[in-house]
Amino acid sequence: MRKWGPLLAVCLGTFMLVLDVTITLVALPDIAAQLHTTLSGISWVIDGYALALAAALLAMGTVADRHGLRRIYTLGLAAFTAASLACGLAESAPMLIAMRAVQGLGAAAMFATAISLLRATYSGRDLGAAMGVWAAVAGGAAALGPLIGGALTQAFGWSWIFYVNVPVGVLAIVLTLRVIPRSEVPDSARRERLDLPGAVLFAAFAAGLLYATIAAHEEGWTSPATLIPLVLALAAGPAFVLVQRRSARPLLDLALLARPAFLAALIAIFVGEFTAYGFMAYSSMWLQSITGLTPLAAGLVMLPNAVASMVVSLMSGRILRRFAMRWALPLGLLLVAAGAFAQSGLTPDSTGVHLLAGMLIGGLGMGLVIPLASQEAIEAVPLPRTGMAAGAFTTFQQLGYAFGVAIFGTLLAAVAQSGLAGHVANPHASAQQLAGGGAGQILAQTASSARDGMDLLLRTTFTNGLNVVAIVGGTIALASAVFCAVLLRPPSTASDIRINQEAAHATDN
Repeated sequence: MRKWGPLLAVCLGTFMLVLDVTITLVALPDIAAQLHTTLSGISWVIDGYALALAAALLAMGTVADRHGLRRIYTLGLAAFTAASLACGLAESAPMLIAMRAVQGLGAAAMFATAISLLRATYSGRDLGAAMGVWAAVAGGAAALGPLIGGALTQAFGWSWIFYVNVPVGVLAIVLTLRVIPRSEVPDSARRERLDLPGAVLFAAFAAGLLYATIAAHEEGWTSPATLIPLVLALAAGPAFVLVQRRSARPLLDLALLARPAFLAALIAIFVGEFTAYGFMAYSSMWLQSITGLTPLAAGLVMLPNAVASMVVSLMSGRILRRFAMRWALPLGLLLVAAGAFAQSGLTPDSTGVHLLAGMLIGGLGMGLVIPLASQEAIEAVPLPRTGMAAGAFTTFQQLGYAFGVAIFGTLLAAVAQSGLAGHVANPHASAQQLAGGGAGQILAQTASSARDGMDLLLRTTFTNGLNVVAIVGGTIALASAVFCAVLLRPPSTASDIRINQEAAHATDN
């Protein structure tokens, strides 16, 4: 226990934070019904967590360096655990969304310190074993999320997907304080300045874009509720770039983006998460509100995706030995695209079985994209920049997921509104309710004589919207696969070699 206690403490925290990315997917219809929220609220239940994690992650590494790895990891555990309890107790959508954001901040603190704690505790073969176990736990948590979420929601109610974190979190805190030694902080690290302007501007940029996208499908693109955050984001983005260029110790060295392999890795993980997981929330809505599956059954439909991803991730080392990175990473995105296209042929009479093949293919693709892109991101930068590269990679990973949920929600609502126009009194409100998993509520408000016709209309409308979302996601993944293949091509001319050498020189200095 003395030797492997630190690994257990880190794995417990990692299991919780990764689990909470996927555990909510099958609980969304129940949350929407009980908290009386529609598509926007449901989108923020997912995106509040992902956005807070992504926005805080780049800064958390510096904070941990200044105040100690164990302290920041423990504070992250405490914030995450307390917020989980508050999420379970939430009686309104705004309260749940706010506490999901606090969960995301705690998760960022844990994510930013987990690997560093393992590297500070283990070495040699022990470090390799610890990293393998940690990666398997992270993959297993993602795989088990929909299944655990479905079982807890069906048996005890959606609140228990958050309550389950409380005893695990308390155990992890106690274990961390007992078995992980206090981190020694060098004086140079204590004097390290946090790029606070950069952190604030990045958060404003990402949050503004995300808020505008989610508000657009409810308020419209010309509404002040959409335009104000959009203008804020468009101002914060260039300001962030300017601050990073002038900062002696930036959150993100923008010169790294001139390295084709690093840029390809960020694009691959962003688009992979965007396409493969961005519309999975709406697949869950369709499975439960349209086909009538229970939360547990919906989780089982999604299970092939996560299991395939985990298995392929564990085999990624062998895959790399057989295929050049230039082809392996685009191949992963091609499989993600194929998985999305395979889920686009739904009809009003389709069942969950029709999603299984696409879920499996998409999972195979993400099993390639996640480990290969992460390795490419780290190996493409100088050694002193590996921590920054890892933070940027995870940030893009979470942002891809968050923007996928937001953009696909906007697209699904637009298709639904078009399909319901002329059939219901308020197509806009009904589309919001339908896309948020409220088909049952719409039917309950329909006269019994017209209920059969309305049921067919709702099934057709939601199915058409999901097909459009899948095709758009697949097309974006396909285009990104081609673009990444171009970025990863070996330099063939003197000009290409010179550009690569200049990018390397800029980041090395």
